[in-house]
Amino acid sequence: MSTVASPGPLANVEQWDDFVKARYRADRKKEEFRIFDESSPQVVKDFYRENHAKQTRDFVLAKNAEYAPLNKGRMGIWDAMEKLEALVDDSDPDTDLTQMQHNLQAAEAIRKEGHPRWMVLTGFIHDLGKVLCLYGEPQWAVVGDTFPVGCAWSDKIVFPEYFAANPDSAKPELQTKLGVYRENCGMENVNLSWGHDEYLYHVTRKYLPEPAQYMIRYHSFYPGHREGAYDYLMSDHDRQMFEWVRTFNPFDLYSKSDDKPSLDKLRPYYEDLVAEFFPKQIDW
Repeated sequence: MSTVASPGPLANVEQWDDFVKARYRADRKKEEFRIFDESSPQVVKDFYRENHAKQTRDFVLAKNAEYAPLNKGRMGIWDAMEKLEALVDDSDPDTDLTQMQHNLQAAEAIRKEGHPRWMVLTGFIHDLGKVLCLYGEPQWAVVGDTFPVGCAWSDKIVFPEYFAANPDSAKPELQTKLGVYRENCGMENVNLSWGHDEYLYHVTRKYLPEPAQYMIRYHSFYPGHREGAYDYLMSDHDRQMFEWVRTFNPFDLYSKSDDKPSLDKLRPYYEDLVAEFFPKQIDW
């Protein structure tokens, strides 16, 4: 498979997924988290050092202004899946699965548990925002745990010490608990660091039910849905919807295995599923 690398310290953008999976492995004790972070691979540290230094509020607002209008062209869900398949290096320290097979594993695990069809679809497409790499975005603007910008950074964010290099750290108005926000203002009014979650939310939001939108938009917001940080920015409705994000999270983290799903056998089901919710082409 030909590979186009996204610039950055990671061997490929999927290496971040492997790091997150290990950090939140099912049998891991909570007190191990910070110790593990300190012993993380150097490339992961380098990635987060760059991510935390460069994800400023101005940068996030600029990226939202650039991508939210969805003016990068039109293509179908399957077109995007195939482009991502060609983009991402399928070398992986744990498995030789391709991106498509990983997506199928997550979706099939959701399907096996009897969840609604829209949730199976969400598992299948949730990482498609990584096509940001096609537009030349660096790794630190595609993957990584997301976090609010415009207010003080929580110590629940992985490697919080790296924010010292972020220019926003020198802006006192952005370093208070609420910063530019109001208490319980609702997550729709909060800007998170830019990446594949936010982009795919804008691409798919008018086609999917609200719980699916939350799963896509916030599945990398680990400080919020796993660590309980920033609850004071959430509305009661957010708290209800985040239960869906928490339901989705284990399928995202733990579905990867060496059992390769057969695309030939499964493709008719997923073609029907995609066609049920999406037209042949959508704006990106």
